[in-house]
Amino acid sequence: MKEAQRLFRVLLEVPDFEKAVTFYSRLLGVKGRKLAGGRHYFDCGSVILGLVGIAPAGRKIAPKPECLYLAVNDLEKAHVRARALRCLSIGKVHGESAGEILRRPWGERSFYAEDPFGNGVCFIDARTLSPGK
Repeated sequence: MKEAQRLFRVLLEVPDFEKAVTFYSRLLGVKGRKLAGGRHYFDCGSVILGLVGIAPAGRKIAPKPECLYLAVNDLEKAHVRARALRCLSIGKVHGESAGEILRRPWGERSFYAEDPFGNGVCFIDARTLSPGK
């Protein structure tokens, strides 16, 4: 029997490490933990969101995923934090406001935000997660 794979960590490279740690701590509502080597980890269920400071290495940011998708139990509370950080997306998703809490065509209630470095973050009401089947 083949062993099933599981995603356990996603790393975002950031040019301003301290700014990123402060931003994600406030956005996620948790402090996370600092590690050696210019890393800071946030536990997001069974997956770790890790920030990696690249300024000391003097290199460009590596390609990133289109968006991080985070399931949360209190979507409204996450939205309040994102609004306070002024990071709600001003874009559109299927013709509707990305930054507003809406039920999307695939059935999930969600909103989109953007970190100071251009990384997209989507918060989804955990009770409405679509398995994509």
